Amino acid sequence: MNPLNHVAIIMDGNGRWGLKKYNSRNKGHRAGLDTVEKIIKISIKQKIKHLTLFAFSTENWKRPKSEINYLFNLLESFLKLKLKKFHKNNIKLKVIGEKKFSKKLNNLLLKSEKITKNNTALQINLALNYGSKNEIVKAIKKINGKKLEVTEKNITNSLYTKNIPDPDILIRTGKTTRLSNFLLWQISYTEIFFSHKLWPDFQEADFLKIVNKFKKIKRNYGDI
Repeated sequence: MNPLNHVAIIMDGNGRWGLKKYNSRNKGHRAGLDTVEKIIKISIKQKIKHLTLFAFSTENWKRPKSEINYLFNLLESFLKLKLKKFHKNNIKLKVIGEKKFSKKLNNLLLKSEKITKNNTALQINLALNYGSKNEIVKAIKKINGKKLEVTEKNITNSLYTKNIPDPDILIRTGKTTRLSNFLLWQISYTEIFFSHKLWPDFQEADFLKIVNKFKKIKRNYGDI
C-alpha cells in the first residue's frame, strides 16, 4: 500500500458552479471555501502531512478586477476567521508564490505563516499568485546569482516548495483535464486524478475514493 504524504489540488469550477446555481461567480467562490474546510479535516484524519491548494494563479490577474477584489477580500476574511482554529488544530500555513498583494493582505499572510510555523499535524501550502514556469525561471536565476551549477538538486532547492516532498497525488476538479501551469517540476511522478465535479460539489467521499485508489496503484518510477 502506497504511503501518502502530499496531496495537491487544482480547485476548479467555483465560478461555473456559482453561475449555474445563483448566476453569481462570487457565490461559487464562497461555496468553495466550505469544500476547502472539508478536505482539510479529512486530510488530517488520513494523516496526510502536506496539502497544496491552487488558490490564485499568475494568469488569474486577467479576470475582472471586481472578481479579483472579491477573491482577496474572501481570503482575508477566511484567514481572520480561521487562523486561531488552524493554530489550535496544529495546522501550518505556508504561501507559495509571489506575495504581491495589498500591504494589508501581505501582512496577514506573513502573520499566518509566523503564528503557525511550528505546527506539525498538516501543512497547507497555499498557492497564491503562483505560476510554475515563473517559479522555475526564478529558481534558475537564483542559482546563477549564487554561481552554482544548474542541477536538478539545486533547482529543487531553489523552488518555493523547498523542503516540501513532491505531491503523491494531484487532483483537478471541474471536468477540465489540464495542469494550468501548476507544480510542473514537482509532479514528474505524481499520480493525477481528474474529477468531473465542480469544486463546491467535491465531497469527502470523492476525496477518499481517490486516496484509496492511489494506495493500490503500482508505482514503478521508470522501473517495471
